[in-house]
Amino acid sequence: MDTPPYSAMTIAKWFIAWAEAEDEELSNLKLQKLLYYAHGHHLARYGTSLFTEQVQAWSHGPVVLSVYREFKRFGASSIVLPDSDPFTWDDVDPSTAQFLSQVWNTYGGFSAGRLRNMTHAEPPWRDNWRGEDDRGVVIPSADMQQYFSRLPAAAG
Repeated sequence: MDTPPYSAMTIAKWFIAWAEAEDEELSNLKLQKLLYYAHGHHLARYGTSLFTEQVQAWSHGPVVLSVYREFKRFGASSIVLPDSDPFTWDDVDPSTAQFLSQVWNTYGGFSAGRLRNMTHAEPPWRDNWRGEDDRGVVIPSADMQQYFSRLPAAAG
């Protein structure tokens, strides 16, 4: 059983499985924003990274490149894990799963577009976005931790 930091893919698959269990739609765009919010709140609450990959500033908000690439074939449609995927709930320890469910309860009800707009108004993305010609600028974990530490414990 893993404990933080996980791979971003493990956290992404947890959100995909959760959305499926809740009969909710989860596009790649929305998944990317949930990863950003989960990572930011984890940094603020625990002072450690939730996952090992970096978050980048893209035109539609924060993105974890490896997860984006894995699920881009779904376009704007809801992501579905194939039956052959080895993900199980046990891949995430119980306390992290509880934390992720709190993140889902805080942000999961928002549309992908609303989450994108929210991230565009927040300093971690806004201060690191350099324009379409400079894609891939990393949003430093320190920026995320500082910003999310000032928020109410939305995921708690």
